[in-house]
Amino acid sequence: MHSFGELVTKFSTYFNVRHFPLRPSTLYDPCDYFLGLGGKRIRPVMCLMGNELFGEIIPDAYNVATAVELFHNFTLIHDDIMDKAPLRRGMLTVHTKYDEPTALLSGDVMMIQAYEYLNKIKTNCIHRIITLFNRTASQVCEGQQLDMDFEKKEFVDLDGYLEMIGLKTSVLMAASLQMGAILGGAGESNAKHLYDFGLNLGIAFQVQDDYLDAFGDPEKFGKQVGGDIVSNKKTFLMIHALEVASASQKEELQSLISQNAEDKVERVLSIYKSCGVDEWARSLKEKYITEAFQHLEDIAVLSVRKKPLTELTSFLVQRDF
Repeated sequence: MHSFGELVTKFSTYFNVRHFPLRPSTLYDPCDYFLGLGGKRIRPVMCLMGNELFGEIIPDAYNVATAVELFHNFTLIHDDIMDKAPLRRGMLTVHTKYDEPTALLSGDVMMIQAYEYLNKIKTNCIHRIITLFNRTASQVCEGQQLDMDFEKKEFVDLDGYLEMIGLKTSVLMAASLQMGAILGGAGESNAKHLYDFGLNLGIAFQVQDDYLDAFGDPEKFGKQVGGDIVSNKKTFLMIHALEVASASQKEELQSLISQNAEDKVERVLSIYKSCGVDEWARSLKEKYITEAFQHLEDIAVLSVRKKPLTELTSFLVQRDF
């Protein structure tokens, strides 16, 4: 069995080659540039881990993992256009460095290249893999659309936000694990438990991300506290605060959302704390971690084979917040 870190190294060695033709360079060089920005490679490594949970990692797993990573980067290129983001991982985004039409086409051809890697699968489960991949790709697009729809809505409830996060963030993690499980020969029940493990882990990860944006140590986590508050993002925290706040607190929150006061972050955080939003977020994250581990426990393989996935959980969601 390999640790998460070992598999990141193995996958990076496999992945860090040029995936595109040389010409026309105006189309393919931006793809190469964007992939060169790096990333944690969490999703493709989850595919390898899903395979290794049930047996030796087979060559097809690297093709599927590469398809997953290319698809993920395709979504990031297009997300950056939609968000008008100038930077990604501290470097210029594709549409900023080149232009929007180039970024659109480069994202498109990256998605096509993902299917080229899926087409290399030699096992007889190719149909199941492509069906799951296609369903997941559609769901990620649905999640992105819901996220954009939420920006125009005055009120979003928790169930709606959970649905959006599940589609936009969690399903790709879950599907990466399940595709690996399918390649490893897992039965339907085991593969479904692994999918649900990934789904719950993804939601816990997002709860933590929302929490750290508001309450994290900026030096430890490398980002300014309150970025989501400044940009008026509808996060788990804001949604819950609006649901449980008193009438006066709700009125103040809604007033703060509509303005850019210098002390906006400080005042919103004060309301969050008085409403117990910080403790609520901790318990919500624990709820999803507990559910994830229950699905992991229910997978019928030796416990020792599950250790890398337990380590992955600790890597993604810190128990001490």
